[in-house]
Amino acid sequence: MVRRVQEHDLETGQVRHAVNINTRNYPASLTKLMTLYLLFEALDAKKLNFDTRLAVSKRAARQPASRLGLRAGQSIKVRTAIQALVIKSANDVASVVGEALGRTERRFALLMTAKARKLGMSRTTFRNASGLPDDVQVTTARDMARLALHLMQDFPGYYDYFASTRFSYRGKLYRGHNRVLTRYPGADGLKTGFISASGFNIATSAVRDGRRIVSVVMGGFTARSRDDHVIDLLDRGFARAALMDRGDWVAKTAIFDNEPAVIRHPAQPVGEDPIGQLIAGLDKQDAGVVGWAVQVGAFSDSRQARALASRAAGYVDAAGAVPSVSVTPTESGQ
Repeated sequence: MVRRVQEHDLETGQVRHAVNINTRNYPASLTKLMTLYLLFEALDAKKLNFDTRLAVSKRAARQPASRLGLRAGQSIKVRTAIQALVIKSANDVASVVGEALGRTERRFALLMTAKARKLGMSRTTFRNASGLPDDVQVTTARDMARLALHLMQDFPGYYDYFASTRFSYRGKLYRGHNRVLTRYPGADGLKTGFISASGFNIATSAVRDGRRIVSVVMGGFTARSRDDHVIDLLDRGFARAALMDRGDWVAKTAIFDNEPAVIRHPAQPVGEDPIGQLIAGLDKQDAGVVGWAVQVGAFSDSRQARALASRAAGYVDAAGAVPSVSVTPTESGQ
């Protein structure tokens, strides 16, 4: 199974790491991020409030696990529905929300897809509110990262729900599937997902020293390996960002394994809306605009590094590139 990975640094608006980001895959329960987006939109529009009770239909009650065990004729509060979607990833609750907002879940899926297009998720199609298997329901790591960013930007008042790890319903305590929230210091959202056809997916965000990084991993072989991979990505992303912050020009070191060194143009000032800047940056990438990082290589010989850096700068002389080599000591045996 091929992993799809995208990692963003929200302070600089950079895509830190990307693999197969436009390859379509089944979203599984990452679908519920869009279900929640539309639910938050309805709350902001005053169409619902947290105490509004949503009716449970026979169809919703029949949805397979993971489920809350709702019965036809019952109702559930919006607040509880949000918790059940984020923490329990309840498919019956997803259907309840879909039917409440779209009259039928299939019509709601059309609304989900239309919203995806509006948010720039050009390679995503939704067919249900839960993420249960459907051959036509597909997305990409890039599109899911875009959705995660929009959830933060458009509904900051609701984002804390994604940090929740447990909730109680009718006397029973439910614990969440997102182990990264407890394993990784600074992790504060968003969601996991799994069906057999997709592998193990996750969209997650973490903050360290005032910097936020969002990572999406799709197609993990196990929940543990997926979590280990996204934790490794976050560690690398924060380490890379720390190196970048040391000066106007820096080079990656061997801690990034076989990744090339980077000669970087001085960073642009960060505005008041870094998430909006990042989304705009993704739009520029979609349009084919090349970023301002020149990747050259990692070398043990500084003379070779300078020679190749100068040669690389010659290819982009019109952009005002200036070659520079930064030497950072590394420890062996790691």
